[in-house]
Parts: sequence; structure tokens; C-alpha cells
Amino acid sequence: MDQSMVLYMAKEAVGAVLLVGGPILGVALLVGLMVSIFQAMTQIQEQTLTFIPKVIAVITVLLVLGPWMLSVLTAYTSNLLKQLATFGGL
Repeated sequence: MDQSMVLYMAKEAVGAVLLVGGPILGVALLVGLMVSIFQAMTQIQEQTLTFIPKVIAVITVLLVLGPWMLSVLTAYTSNLLKQLATFGGL
């Protein structure tokens, strides 16, 4: 296995992680920002207030985008296993 194969595997792994984790992190960030703005406007400083909306938003994203995320991870794993013989030098 040479350096280009390792870089290819790393690039594919990072791409899959960004595709799968990006929407979840983005929604959690937006919901957290909206709750923070709401807390600043109303001067409610309850720390647990941010937890419930984020959990609901993340679960909603997982339910909506779950099949797509699974297909991305399945395609990545399938591609990795198909390339395994090439990576091993066989």
C-alpha cells in the first residue's frame, strides 16, 4: 500500500463523515443559535433550556435524513471493501 492509496482512503473517509455528520451538526448549531438569541432577548438564563430543542431537532434530522445517511455509509463501506484487494496488494 503506497501513500496515494492511504490518502485516497483518508479522503473518502473524511468525505463520508462530512456528508453524514454535517446536516446534524448544522441543525444543532442553528437551533442552539436561535435558542441563545431567544434567551438573550428574554433574559432567561436557564442552561437546560437549550437541551430539549436540540435533541428534538437532531432526532428529526435523523428521522428525515436517516435513509440517505445510511446509503452514504453503505456506499462508502462497499467501495472500501471492493478496494480492499487493491489496498492489500493482492
